[in-house]
Amino acid sequence: MGMLQAKLERTSSLDEEDRAAIRALPYTIRRFGAREDIFRSGEKPTYCCLVLDGWVHRYGTLGDGARQILLLYIPGDLPDLQHLFLPQLDHTLASITASTLAFVPHTALFGLIGRRPRVMAALWRDTLIDTSMYRERVMCLGRRSAIGRTAHFACEMYLRQEVAGLADDLRCTIPITQGQIADFLGITPVHFNRSLAVLRSRGLIELNGRTLSILEPRRLMDVAEFDATFLHLGDDLTSRLFSECRLPAA
Repeated sequence: MGMLQAKLERTSSLDEEDRAAIRALPYTIRRFGAREDIFRSGEKPTYCCLVLDGWVHRYGTLGDGARQILLLYIPGDLPDLQHLFLPQLDHTLASITASTLAFVPHTALFGLIGRRPRVMAALWRDTLIDTSMYRERVMCLGRRSAIGRTAHFACEMYLRQEVAGLADDLRCTIPITQGQIADFLGITPVHFNRSLAVLRSRGLIELNGRTLSILEPRRLMDVAEFDATFLHLGDDLTSRLFSECRLPAA
């Protein structure tokens, strides 16, 4: 549970007893192939999960079977912590790539938050940040152009991975298909490819295979109208990650 401890300490203060209690949590590891459901809408899970490897997503489904990706989760994220208190799922949680997850019993988490108030506050803060990400999604889907959504996606996914220790030097891995990115952005694959071409032509980003390179972070943030406040990482951290430097030559 060291990954969980690190996740919570990005935004909250814990003492050594808190850390030891988190590391002592019981868990079971399970592996999933790409596009496998973890918890389905309507289920009442008795475990929360921590993403150890791979990417996971929430999605909703319409009557005709059409899906909408709601949020993406990367290693270190807790995608279903809210179900400690909302027992029935109103969406489906699934792997989007091959993934490894650690499942922690609700009973163990309830015991932990009952004993360790700082851990309870840290977990509560994490659920609030998750909700903040939903609000940003609504803004993106409702008001941003296809180019703005694409630029925002690049900023967000780089920043989240850099904070988690999964990216550096303005490069990160995007292990999902362009069609899945388009679905997440609420645009067609054609519109996504056009938007990507515009950002490339302006010298702002490159997406080669699974590698995203941010070439002009400040200009990309301007196009995206990207304000990282919704991630609640702190102003100093955001400024450091998106400095005025250019990507070093390969």
